Amino acid sequence: MTELNIPGPTADHAENGFVRVRGARENNLRNVSVDVPRDAVVAFTGVSGSGKSSLAFGTIYAEAQRRFFESVAPYARRLIQQGHNPKVDLITGLPPAVALQQRRGTATSRSTVGTVTTLSNSLRMLFSRAGSYPEGAAPLDSDAFSPNTAAGACPQCHGLGTAHTVSEASLVPDTSLSIRDGAIAAWPGAWQGKNLRDILTHLGYDVDIPWRQLPKKDRDWILFTEEQPVVEVTPQRDRVAKPYKGRFWSARSYVMHTLLDSKSPAMREKVLRFMETGPCPQCSGTGLRPEALAVTFAGQTIAGLSAVPMTELADIIRPTTRLATAGTASRKQSSESNEVAVAITRDLLQRINVLLELGLGYLALGRATPTLSPGEMQRLRIATQLRSGLFGVIYVLDEPSAGLHPADAEPLLAVLDQLKSSGNSVFVVEHNMDMVRRADWLVDVGPRAGEDGGEVLYSGPVQGLDEVPESVTRPFLFPGGTGAKEPGAAADGAGRDALREPSGWLELRGVSRHNLRDLDAAFPLGVLTAVTGVSGSGKSTLVSRVLADVAGAALRGTGEAGTAAPAGEPEDDVEEQGGPLTVGHVSGLERIDRLVKVDQKPIGRTPRSNLATYTGLFDAVRKEFAATDAARSRGFGPGRFSFNVAGGRCETCQGEGFVAVELLFLPGSYGPCPECGGTRYNPETLEVTYQGRNIAEVLGMTVNAAAGFLAAVPAAARSLQTLQEVGLGYLRLGQPATELSGGEAQRIKLATELQRARRGHTLYLLDEPTTGLHPADVQLLMAQLNRLVDAGNTVIVVEHAMDVVADADWVMDLGPAGGDAGGTIVAAGDPAAVARSRSSRTAPYLAAALQAASAGKGRPGRAHLAPGRPGA
Repeated sequence: MTELNIPGPTADHAENGFVRVRGARENNLRNVSVDVPRDAVVAFTGVSGSGKSSLAFGTIYAEAQRRFFESVAPYARRLIQQGHNPKVDLITGLPPAVALQQRRGTATSRSTVGTVTTLSNSLRMLFSRAGSYPEGAAPLDSDAFSPNTAAGACPQCHGLGTAHTVSEASLVPDTSLSIRDGAIAAWPGAWQGKNLRDILTHLGYDVDIPWRQLPKKDRDWILFTEEQPVVEVTPQRDRVAKPYKGRFWSARSYVMHTLLDSKSPAMREKVLRFMETGPCPQCSGTGLRPEALAVTFAGQTIAGLSAVPMTELADIIRPTTRLATAGTASRKQSSESNEVAVAITRDLLQRINVLLELGLGYLALGRATPTLSPGEMQRLRIATQLRSGLFGVIYVLDEPSAGLHPADAEPLLAVLDQLKSSGNSVFVVEHNMDMVRRADWLVDVGPRAGEDGGEVLYSGPVQGLDEVPESVTRPFLFPGGTGAKEPGAAADGAGRDALREPSGWLELRGVSRHNLRDLDAAFPLGVLTAVTGVSGSGKSTLVSRVLADVAGAALRGTGEAGTAAPAGEPEDDVEEQGGPLTVGHVSGLERIDRLVKVDQKPIGRTPRSNLATYTGLFDAVRKEFAATDAARSRGFGPGRFSFNVAGGRCETCQGEGFVAVELLFLPGSYGPCPECGGTRYNPETLEVTYQGRNIAEVLGMTVNAAAGFLAAVPAAARSLQTLQEVGLGYLRLGQPATELSGGEAQRIKLATELQRARRGHTLYLLDEPTTGLHPADVQLLMAQLNRLVDAGNTVIVVEHAMDVVADADWVMDLGPAGGDAGGTIVAAGDPAAVARSRSSRTAPYLAAALQAASAGKGRPGRAHLAPGRPGA
């Protein structure tokens, strides 16, 4: 018998129970070698950009995936989106791996709790195979019960459930006017409007009597007809009446045509004012066809079951799961008591129970994902991945506690412990020090970010990191250690001893949106306010939706409402963000001159967008290159040094710097462009230098390096300074936007805002700004937010990090729970006052943070906000 020489792990590796990584060089990793135990919860820590994700995901998980795909048939590999081959010499002792990474991008209204968790697939199958059909109706396929398929979508609203229509009231706001005087407000102005009026005159309609006096039949034809008669018109308004052929458009046809075909944003914005949005009249907002809505299970339609909370859904299907005797399933005839119904409901109930354990029972399967909080979305993704019941695998999780209130993180910790006890390994990339303390093993990567990181500083039991002084994580994990800087301290180590006093109040009364019901809220101006509460309690709805919409609408006429977001990025549709907004009395907006929202959306959707282009500093750099003697002698302008337009860019790679290499049976790969070598530019452009560096070399610089190199360029130097102040000195100027984390994108937006001239009286709204940030990065971020407040601005943050909340001037806590059990303000006041609240779920965690901060800083009793708060 021939002995095969197959390389593999030795017995020693198997016995030791470690995943051994040797020579990892992914991204900024510096030939890293590390041993990580299996069958344990392992936390990977380090500042943002240190390389921890490159080790956990880019190396360990990527290698596990590569090995899995090697076992798949070559033909099948072509149908699977494969990852990359990691740059590593050897990994041994590596089991199969499952990853749960942070998803970027914005969900649409077609994405729901049911689609994210795939529970809607099982529910559709239940109705298809076990629903109660009308007499004589043929069973439907499962696709017929989905509003996202051609077979199931309502033909009028195409499955969206909402219809955008026009009515007589929206098209003719003033019925006392005649057509000649402009009764039909939706019609175009100038010659087009006069043309339509003249056509009506030639068709025999009276355009001089008040609109309300026209017969209803005539009014309906003028507004809604699909006919487009062409008549010969002799205009009476011209000196020389020249006949011409004119085509008539009804008001509705004109509005719809403009929306569909107009390339003018101004024209589209104008006609949108005449649109009305509401539930589709044909499907009553369900998005489904009538034949699907005729099928029931347990007396309810699929739309009805999708609308009830999952706790109620579990109670509805539970009786079916307990049936001791079930009939035989038949494709020709469905039955709620057949074996298929029992099997599907048992699977549904088991999967729903995972969501209930994570505290999401108040959500309905039909709830649109854009209306969910970040914490709710995070737990949905976790539940989807962790209910598989696998054994002997590595779960690699990317910041599972991100977006979670401390109270919501407790069930998550129980789930991770359960995974470990089931025989799995859990590798967690995490910034939450409470989560890290609960780990069995710690891998700390650093010491800093980017080129200054990429080294494993420590790998071992958590307590051992206390002996590694060069670790940036150490003082936050062990705040009582020698020389430790407190998490709540400012970046320079000096905390604030007194709370700032408000300069006024911004009041909203009678707010109703989503789970906010007739809510009264008062925000102090000129201070830092933290809005807290468990996930789904209504924090984001109140701040990022209601307050942003109300302030934005008030300031839009002055041109001072905006977001620190990519230019041209569409705003979210109202129907995707919790339905219509109702607000009663509003006061205090006169004290606000400008609104700025800073979120974690990507700064660009393609690799062509990068740090330099977003902040605007690249414009200044290109102008400097264009001003050189070499550029002027060649006739090169600033546009020559852009890699996004023809002229200076490399045409082989179209300025991208790389080319894709498609391999049929192996993972596709990207390689440097053979023509430009990855520089993005053609040789003629690269011949022009500024202080000895060409444009590609400048784009390859880090922010820290470029700050010195471009110190003589004021516009660029100002941008680079603010980027350094928010802790992004390690990023390259030309780093593609697609490679940036949500936390990095948010800090870039904040830096872009900070470089503008300071004038005060600006309202800054930030939704969970510390998500994805290491505590050291949080200190830098908070220092900048405090600078904004000290300059006379108002900063309101939705936040879960108790160290940040403890350092705020005012705290507003929503709750007491999530969903319909939330939406009320359970406590408001300075941090100490909220920490004493007995009805707040935030209070015990905030009290612990205040106690830790007081012990570390010896902070004296802090002054309270001045009396006179509205409602006090």
